[in-house]
Amino acid sequence: MRDIRFEDMHLFARVADLGSLSAVARERNVPVSQVSRTLVRIEQASGTRLVHRSTHGLTLTAEGHTFLDYCRRITGTLDELEGEFASHSGQPSGQVRVACSSVVAEHLLIPSFSSLQQRYPLLRVELAVDDRMTDMVQGGIDIAIRTGPPLTDTVVARPLGTLARALYATPAYLQTHGTPRHPDQLHQHRLITNSAVAFLNHWPFVVDGAPCVRVVEGHWRSDSTATTARMALQGLGIARLATLVADPLVRQGQLMPVLAEFVDLQPSPIHAITLTRRHRLPKVQACIDHWAEWFTHVDPAALARP
Repeated sequence: MRDIRFEDMHLFARVADLGSLSAVARERNVPVSQVSRTLVRIEQASGTRLVHRSTHGLTLTAEGHTFLDYCRRITGTLDELEGEFASHSGQPSGQVRVACSSVVAEHLLIPSFSSLQQRYPLLRVELAVDDRMTDMVQGGIDIAIRTGPPLTDTVVARPLGTLARALYATPAYLQTHGTPRHPDQLHQHRLITNSAVAFLNHWPFVVDGAPCVRVVEGHWRSDSTATTARMALQGLGIARLATLVADPLVRQGQLMPVLAEFVDLQPSPIHAITLTRRHRLPKVQACIDHWAEWFTHVDPAALARP
């Protein structure tokens, strides 16, 4: 057992999380054979079978579950030790994997990277960009930047700011197809919607002082919020976009607000979410502290200007 390295324990935990040697190999950008050899070496050092292999994937044996518990405890303690030294040196270091939507990546996080690097030069950030909710354990995610309330009580969430959405189209589209004067007229128009996140297609309005929602189906659909914005800029129809993306384009004359007197902006809180066992790591806290300060002092709309 003393021949097992800390990195072996990290790898075994990822095999357990992902249930596939090939998935771990892709994540680490190494051959599957290398992951397989490491797993065999771990089992030989342990003197027992830790994993059942089948055509359907991998499952842990009873001994594998026991070993996984110890792996998590030992690697967690090592993370805490690294964090302790990092806190003394004042220089958080290491890689931080961050999950976020395409809009958050392009318009909020990436513009903050220069100052983050100046402040913490030993940090490395990897973005996992997807509009869908990412499983933080399976994805190996340290921080998820998400809108709306946290979905479970097994995570730690820190508010960073808010994100509002409204309706927009190009002047050319509105000139050709007309401008709707009431939400009931939307069915007469070409709409651009999101195929990955259903609630983004629940367009909220306030009509005669009462809130209401129109569930819309798009003539054009995409699983990327960044792509829906590009579709709108091509004059393909009316889209519901984040105001931090659209408002600078309105000032440039590329987009126009639609049904502004009826749209309920419904600002959603943006949270930095971490798993409970990782939120105290200095490298994680350094990123979250930086983004909390960044979002407070920088106008997101200004960041979106080309």
